[in-house]
Amino acid sequence: MTAKKTEVRVRIAPSPTGYFHVGGARTALFNWLFAKHHGGKFILRIEDTDLERSKKIFEEDIITSLQWLGLDWDEGPIRQTDRLNIYEKHLRQLLEKGSAYYCFCTKEELEAERQGMLAQGFAPKYSGKCRKLTADEVRANQKKALASVIRFRIPETRVDFTDIIRGNISFDGALIGDIVIAKDLRSPLYNFAVVVDDAEMAISHVIRGEEHLANTPRQIFIQEALGFSRPKYAHLPLILNPDRSKMSKRFSATALHEYKDHGYLSEALVNFIAFLGWHPKDDKEILSIEELIKEFDLERVQKAGAVFNVDKLDWLNAQYLKKLTAKELAKALAVAPTEDNFKIIELTRERMKKLTDFKALTEFFYELPDYDSKLLVWKSSPRRAILENLREEEKLLGGLKSDDFTRAESEKLLLPLAEARGRGDTLWPLRAALSGQEASPGPFEIMDALGKKETLRRIQIAIDKLASHEEN
Repeated sequence: MTAKKTEVRVRIAPSPTGYFHVGGARTALFNWLFAKHHGGKFILRIEDTDLERSKKIFEEDIITSLQWLGLDWDEGPIRQTDRLNIYEKHLRQLLEKGSAYYCFCTKEELEAERQGMLAQGFAPKYSGKCRKLTADEVRANQKKALASVIRFRIPETRVDFTDIIRGNISFDGALIGDIVIAKDLRSPLYNFAVVVDDAEMAISHVIRGEEHLANTPRQIFIQEALGFSRPKYAHLPLILNPDRSKMSKRFSATALHEYKDHGYLSEALVNFIAFLGWHPKDDKEILSIEELIKEFDLERVQKAGAVFNVDKLDWLNAQYLKKLTAKELAKALAVAPTEDNFKIIELTRERMKKLTDFKALTEFFYELPDYDSKLLVWKSSPRRAILENLREEEKLLGGLKSDDFTRAESEKLLLPLAEARGRGDTLWPLRAALSGQEASPGPFEIMDALGKKETLRRIQIAIDKLASHEEN
């Protein structure tokens, strides 16, 4: 009889003490992809026991960020503050069996201990002073209302575990010291609460950032004391800035919602984040969410830090923007789905890296900026020749019917003039007159989007600018 295969159950467990950022999103994505790849469950747990720092606005940001990325969860959100009775039960269990004890050491005493160990060249750890307190001494201290915490008795033995990404890892419990696991029976701290939650929720794999690696032996010792089974661990590499310094809030740890505000598509960001420390079997750089699910494998996650490259993100985002239809882009840009806007979108999509680029690239279509008449002059061409060319172009275009005012017809009309008088002397002034900018799409594309009336109005403005300069 074959053993039943363990169901894959993973979780993302952010604390609502700040806005959700790229590091949290990468952890969520890798857990989500792992669950989807194995047909498992992805659980959202809100670790909100830090009552002073936890805020509803941050919890809402976590939820909306995950939803924007398309990372749907199977269970949750489960809030730790709704589970205090469960933590209390297990804390009492540890206290009763002697695996945990009340500690009455003051902050001053602990700091003096710490400084003493540092002075002797030792890594600081708790001395275990309150380990030996009798039940009567504990009750006497509590009767005096002395401040206390609950500490876990770390066994002075080695703990070994296999990390899916990093291989075999070993820690010496003797170097850790007894850790604080709760402020009181109703106020659990991270290392304790996470162990209880993972066991109660039958988490099979704990996939989290490298910064949690040092917490793993502490949590394994608590698991063993409570008789819980051990999940499998995978610690993801740090995300680094381009200079290989640790990710900072000033750069790549920006709140995730800011990437949305700055014009990145969620699909592009998911693709980009997936490659922060992981890569598929081939060299393909653009993968759909379906392809990511199919390809994802924790054994292809690297140990070394993953560099956050904004240029790569911009390039990826531009590729995703190019895939959208004009109608889809109009919706993403929140502009009216009109034929004129579709034309403008098609003219600018190749130059867009982010949705926010659209405004700067297209403002001139909606309102001609004021510009200096020097912009109309091609290199060192005589202003009088430029003025004459614009007048001739205005005359030719004015003869077209509004219904025939298309890119094809305007090209047919003006290209012979451009060949005869020089493309630079004819098309540069025309394009500058229509856009009022140093760089823009070509004149025929702009005219097609502007229509006859607005095209002629802008050419007349350019003529007036040059004529006025000639008179002066």
